[in-house]
Parts: sequence; C-alpha cells; structure tokens
Amino acid sequence: MEKDSKRENLLVELRRGLQREEATRSILGVIQNSRDDEGPVFEAILTQAAELCAASQASLQLANAARTQFEIASYWGFEETAFNVGGSAPLDSGRPIPEVIRTGRTINTTDLKNTAFYVKKDPVIKHVVDVEGVRSWLIVPLLNGPQAIGAIALSRKVVSPFSDDEIALVETFAAQAVIAIENVRQFRELQTRLAHEVATSEILGVISRSREDEKPVFEAILDNAQALCNAPMSALVLARANDDHQILASHRGLFPKAVELFEGGQMVLDATVSYAAKSIIEERLIDLPDMGESELYKAGSPVVRSMVDDSKIRSVLFVPLILNGEAIGTITLFRQQVQPFSPQEVALVQTFAAQAVIAIENVRQFRALESLNAGLEDRVEAQVGEIERMGRLKRFLPSAVADAIVQTGSDELLSSHRVLLGVVFCDIRGFTSFCETAEPEETIEILQTYHEEMGKLINAHGAGVDHRMGDGIMVLFNDPLPCDDPAGSAVGLAIAMRAKMAELSQQWKRLGYRLGFGVGVSLGYATVGMVGYEGRFEYTASGTAINLASRLCDEAKDGEILLSPRAAIAVESDLRVEARGELVLKGMREPVETFRLSDVGSD
Repeated sequence: MEKDSKRENLLVELRRGLQREEATRSILGVIQNSRDDEGPVFEAILTQAAELCAASQASLQLANAARTQFEIASYWGFEETAFNVGGSAPLDSGRPIPEVIRTGRTINTTDLKNTAFYVKKDPVIKHVVDVEGVRSWLIVPLLNGPQAIGAIALSRKVVSPFSDDEIALVETFAAQAVIAIENVRQFRELQTRLAHEVATSEILGVISRSREDEKPVFEAILDNAQALCNAPMSALVLARANDDHQILASHRGLFPKAVELFEGGQMVLDATVSYAAKSIIEERLIDLPDMGESELYKAGSPVVRSMVDDSKIRSVLFVPLILNGEAIGTITLFRQQVQPFSPQEVALVQTFAAQAVIAIENVRQFRALESLNAGLEDRVEAQVGEIERMGRLKRFLPSAVADAIVQTGSDELLSSHRVLLGVVFCDIRGFTSFCETAEPEETIEILQTYHEEMGKLINAHGAGVDHRMGDGIMVLFNDPLPCDDPAGSAVGLAIAMRAKMAELSQQWKRLGYRLGFGVGVSLGYATVGMVGYEGRFEYTASGTAINLASRLCDEAKDGEILLSPRAAIAVESDLRVEARGELVLKGMREPVETFRLSDVGSD
C-alpha cells in the first residue's frame, strides 16, 4: 500500500510538472507572437497561473514610469472588482499590492480577513474580502533587475495558503511577463527609432539639396515633426534676442488668426507676451501641458489669449534653435487638446531643431562663399604664382632653406648675413688610397652607404644645411633653422657619426677595406648666403669658423673628434674634453689650441 501511495504521489507530481512545462511553453509561444502587444501574454499568464494554482481570481498590475501610481493591466475571474482595467491607485498606500511593487518582495497572506487592513476597515481590503470573497492572497513582484515594475496577484475564496511550489511557478510566470513587457517596449522603441531615422534621413537629404534656400528644409522638418509627434499645427520662427519682432519662416496648419499675429506685427520679441519669444530670449525649451493654464494666459497676453481662445490651442512645445550658444529661433508644435508631449517627442524635435540650424548655416555659408568667390580669382592666381616660385626654389636650393622661405613667405633669408654657427666637418680616413686600388663599383658602393647613413643622422639631429664633396661632409647648425645649442648639436651629431662609422668600418674590414673616420667641430660666427649663378645656386657659409672645422677634420686621427677652443668650452660641462695641444693649421696665422672629445661619452 505504501508503495502504491508513493507511486501515486510521483504520478501526481509528474502530471503537475508536465502541466507546468506545457503552460510555460504555451506562454512562450504567445510571447513570440505578441511583439507589439503584451495584452495577450498577460491574459495567458493569468489563465495558466489561476488554473495551475487553483486560484479563483488573478490580476496583473503595472507601476507608472514615475512610480507614483499603479494600474490593473489585466485580470481573470473577477465578478466584482474594486478597480477596472486601466484604473489606477497610489503606490504609497501601504496595501499589499503596492507594497510588493514598492519593495520587490512576495507577500503570501494566509487569511486576508485576519490582517490589520481588514481589522481597521480599510475600504479596499474590506471590498476585496466582503464583496469579492477573497481569503488567501498571493502577490508576486514583476522584477526587472533589482526593481519591481508590477505584480501578479492570485486569490482564493477559501483559507488555503499558496505552497512554495506554487509561489515558484508564479515567479516563473512573472519573469515571463517581464520578458513580454521588455519585448514590446523594445519593439515599439525600434519602430519609433526607425521612423525617427527615416525622418532624419529625409531631412538630411533635403538639406543636401537645398544649399541656396533653407525653406524646403523647414517644410520637411515641420511635416515630419507633425506626423511623428501627433501635432496638427506647427511653426518655425526666426529671431535673435536683440531683434524686435519674430519672423514666421514656415508653418503647417496654423489658423489664419495665428498667422495674422505675425503678419500684423503683434509677435514682438517680448518674453512677457509670447512663449516663443521667451524660449528665444532665455535660450531654453518650454513645454506647456496646457497653455490655457499658463502664466501668460492668466496674465492676459493678447498673443497667448488669441492662440487659446481663437485657435483652441492647448498643449504646446517650444524648442529653441541654438547656434554657437545663441538662440536664433524656435520650432513650435501645437495640440488642440491637453496631451503633453513625451520625452521621446521632445528629443526628436530637438534633433529637428539641430537640423534646422545646420540648414540655416549651410545657406549662410553658401551665400558667403559665393560672395567670396567673386573676388577670389586674382588672389588664387597670385598664390599659384607664389607656389610655383617656391617650387622652383626647391629645385636648386637645399631643402631646409627652401622650406624656411616657404614658411616665412619671404626670400630675405637668401641675402648674406652673419650668424653664430656650430660647424661639423668629417671625412673617411684612407679613402684616397682605397680609391687607387679599388674597382669603381666598390668606391661608389662605399660612398653610397656612407652618405646614406650620415644623411640619416644629419636629418635626425635637425641640421640646417649640409654639403657633400666626395667623402667630405660639411654640416651647419643654427642657420637657416634656429638652434638653441649650436655647439652641443654639432658635437652630438659628431658622436653619432663616429659610432655609426665604427660599425661600418668593422663591416668594411671583413671585406678587406681599411677605412677610418675623423671629425672636426668648431663654434663661431660666419657669413651665410647664396653663392652661384642662375640655375646653380648654393646656400653656403664662409669664415674662420668654417676653415677651422675643416682643418681640425684634416688633423683628426681615425675615430677622433677634434674641437675648437670655443666649441670645447661650450660642451665641457656635459662631455669629457681633453687638451690635444697647439696645432699649426693651414690658413691660420697663429697655432691653435685644440681639444679632443674623449671616447667615454660623459662624466
């Protein structure tokens, strides 16, 4: 007998489980087929919940967006009810249903007649018990994240509390109800967004085709705003805060009386007379749920009175056109009934306002461009001539000099002038002997590699000018490109050159070439300018500093960097400099004290 009883219980549980699975599957099917209306889903949920939980009544309540009220969205099994579908009640009453929505916690009442609400003769609870006969009551929240957006309520007319399994089942149904609500919300948002995108795209198309006239754009904006915001009348007004009157740039559906206000000069830009003026002057959106209850209507404004009394306008939305932080007009939508505009509608009109500003600016810029083009031809011709001249300069001037002339727009740089220079001379040791025995192709390959690697370093160190003569290179710092530390920059380049040449010398040594490298660096004033003839100019320098660097390079041994006294003094605080003694240099009347840069970079 005990086995039969257990078997029977298992069969009952199995049938119950199958029924619940079938109910869940059935509701999911309804959800799938109800993309734009949650009503059928609510009905299916309440029917299944009531049948599977042996409830006599079932209802589904939803809170409003502000969470101040809730309303019955659907109900099942009621013969008498305190509220009809769509009826609302406050969310702060403390009664069971609003309390579940407020707290997000399930309430399972064994006997409603024993609750404090009934004992204290709460009118709603007494109606539920005495008229509808409810005793046991289960209320489960519809949880969307941590917050309840509504509740499912099941009731029995006998004292029979709901079991844990039944509560779990209703919680599953509540989750499905939330899914349905979210699906419908997302579907409606998608439909609205698509409609808004189509409208926006259409207006942008009109903007692209209306470079000379903004009026077609205004008309397209008002047409779409009216259609998408359910507004039978609209207007686009232009004015700035310092103007005297408002200009009716475009309108749709306005009554003659309203148009006459503009044409008769009554639409002054006065915030005490017109809300459009107020929106422009205060640079803010104004949303009037009922213009008949507005301050200006009560104050007796002739404009507002005429709109309400003559044109029967009630709900109105004023959205300013903002350009560079200043209002230049408004878009206004009118309704002839009290029906406030939704946040989504307000946001859409704000988008349209931004597009209107784009159209206004496009037309202004187009007209300004046309005016500018009228006198631009001669200037363009002159600039083209200047560009061609600079192009010719680049063909026979060093790149740095030509770039400096182009940037300054003046060729004064080409005239002879004195300047403090950091000068570097370097060449390959043993190159003349190498050329006597090497093949011409080998000589060219050595020179190509040498000049390519040295050129990279010269560019990287920001030198102004360099000249190359066979294996000899002269580099100038501080002209034509200014340099904060000519000596330091020159010595820095010399060190980098020495390091790179040490690598190249090792590579060449493996090929049987014995080549070295020497550098001379000086600091001093020299005369710089153009030398040559038409088509063959060079930007070069002459003076003692140039000759001294050249002679020091001639005297430098392989791997040695020789410095003039002035160059050595300029860098000795940062680098290790050693005295090399006096040298008698060609072209110098007196012996010159020379210094060498130590192989060790710095102290």
